[in-house]
Amino acid sequence: MFQLPAELPIKFSPSTGRFHEVTSPNDQSLLTRVQYATAEDIARLLGTLPAAKKTVAALSKRDRARILSSVSRKVAEARESFAWLISSEGGKPLRDARVEVDRAVATLELCAEEVLRNHGETIPLDRAAAGKNHTAFTTRDPIGAVVAISAFNHPLNLLCHQVGCALAAGCPVVLKPAPATPLCAFKLEELFAAAGLPPGALTVVHAEVPEIETLISSDRVDYVSFIGSPQVGWSLRRKIAPGTRISLEHGGQAPAIVRADADIGAAVTALTKGSFYHSGQVCISTQRIFVEETVYRTFLEQFRASAEALVVGPATDEATDLGPLIRPREVQRIQAWIEEATRAGATLECGNRASGKIKQFLAPTILTNVPRDVTLMREEVFGPVVCVNPYADEAELLEYLNSNDYKFEAAVFTADLTRALEIAGALSTMTVVINNHTAFRVDHMPFGGHKLSGLGMGGVRYAIEDMTRLKQIIIKA
Repeated sequence: MFQLPAELPIKFSPSTGRFHEVTSPNDQSLLTRVQYATAEDIARLLGTLPAAKKTVAALSKRDRARILSSVSRKVAEARESFAWLISSEGGKPLRDARVEVDRAVATLELCAEEVLRNHGETIPLDRAAAGKNHTAFTTRDPIGAVVAISAFNHPLNLLCHQVGCALAAGCPVVLKPAPATPLCAFKLEELFAAAGLPPGALTVVHAEVPEIETLISSDRVDYVSFIGSPQVGWSLRRKIAPGTRISLEHGGQAPAIVRADADIGAAVTALTKGSFYHSGQVCISTQRIFVEETVYRTFLEQFRASAEALVVGPATDEATDLGPLIRPREVQRIQAWIEEATRAGATLECGNRASGKIKQFLAPTILTNVPRDVTLMREEVFGPVVCVNPYADEAELLEYLNSNDYKFEAAVFTADLTRALEIAGALSTMTVVINNHTAFRVDHMPFGGHKLSGLGMGGVRYAIEDMTRLKQIIIKA
């Protein structure tokens, strides 16, 4: 296991004496302390970015690919240590934390592969009369300095997406991890340095809101990658300098439709995972399930039994299916939303039990007959709660789902592939998954949302392309 020092200071200036205590959501025990960056630290960091851009852009594609592959191997070698760290600081059950490490290994290797694929093309200008005797080709140049602001729920793999894609594109990165889960970021920074990444190419910084706003609003920053809440993301977009590009990955209220001809057992298995994975703290977690009324009772009975069989407990226990919420106050917020729904007429089928010394655990919760105007049906819950309602009119249901401003992922379960494709075409979400849950993701696919759910596109190749600028060169013969 990693041996964490009592304090993890930043690297810019002598200690200011201001530290953030990193505590485990499993029991609120102190893991370590991380020093806050000061306004002066941020000013000095911004001053280093012009030189860092030149340093990273000067790395050959071969060197960038070699460094990324080397870190991928180092992460694989430290699989158990990283899994323990993810469970300790982020509250993700160990079995899921191990999967996250495996994904991070693959993400970095995908980035290494895309370094060699990220190139331009030849443009046949003589398709137009004016283009006769002219040849053109394009290149993809690094966009410049990237500031990556990450989220707590995948404290390793999200960082590998943001950092790996930026370095693959030839950009230096300033990485600001989530306050609750900064430890994987510091370990990743160490591994990149050990792999030969030049100083200044990757800097992990722990800072509060005013310093982060100073950082992202500087004209020395060329790209901001943000993963987190829509309230914060859209606010940051208003603060960036003119010409700075930004990508926003927010959340959603992912719906699933279960038609009468679906394999009910398979749907129950998939939606149990999609609804309660990482205690629902996933941006594409299944939050609303709509079941055709003729199979509604059958689905509900099986789904409730599946949810009640899940084991809730400390993330570092091997038997745990659902770990803690990231902070006890999130349990309190979610229970207030559940109470609002039940007062409005919803039925609590199971769950809504807070446990643990500080009430940090919440049992998987199912509500039925939930009115559409309550908070649980309008906002992202980010917890182990799912609303299950029957439906009769599929056209009306699709119209209702499209009226929501969160547009990330949706799912449909049916044996009729023709109808599944028609529904997929009718839904306005960015992704529609057929016969699997909405939390399904592999790291090379395009990933992102529309409207309140985000801006821009993730997924390794797509993010790397977004972190480059297209340049065209025209030659007259």
